[in-house]
Amino acid sequence: MIDGWTPGIGDPTWGGWVTVVFYLVAACVCASNARRTNRNGARFWTILALSMLALGINKQLDLQSLFTAVMRDNAVHYGWFGKRRELQLAFVSVIAGLGLVLAILSAFYLRTLQRNIRAAMVGLYLISTYVIIRAASFHHIDRLIDGEILRGRWSSMIELGGIAVVLIGALDVQRPSNN
Repeated sequence: MIDGWTPGIGDPTWGGWVTVVFYLVAACVCASNARRTNRNGARFWTILALSMLALGINKQLDLQSLFTAVMRDNAVHYGWFGKRRELQLAFVSVIAGLGLVLAILSAFYLRTLQRNIRAAMVGLYLISTYVIIRAASFHHIDRLIDGEILRGRWSSMIELGGIAVVLIGALDVQRPSNN
């Protein structure tokens, strides 16, 4: 296959499967919200449900590693492999910059939205930024987020934390006072 990537389970650990389950639970709660809310709310919760489902599938298919392998193969083939560190740093910087701009625009736009939607969006931003930076495979960042804290990996805590924020927002819709 592609050098450095083969199809298979990307994270066969119990933590990887727990994360997938949380993604699927979040997807189901968001899908339930899509049926409960008005047209604009339904569109938002449907997109978020599909995003959570896709991220759960990606968690085990490890598609960001496929992206990394394809980029590495292209770097070698086209002769810019020696500049990969600078390119990785540029990629992470652009993603961070875009994330900051998106966060500022979202803060302006989201201030008028319901609290539960704001929370869900913040969770999605956390997860998306984590996945994109992970795809860059910037080894210094990988070492940092693969480090341990409280007997768990930072990367798992960041990812599960983002899912938890999405779930908090999604479950808030289902509280009786919000119906």
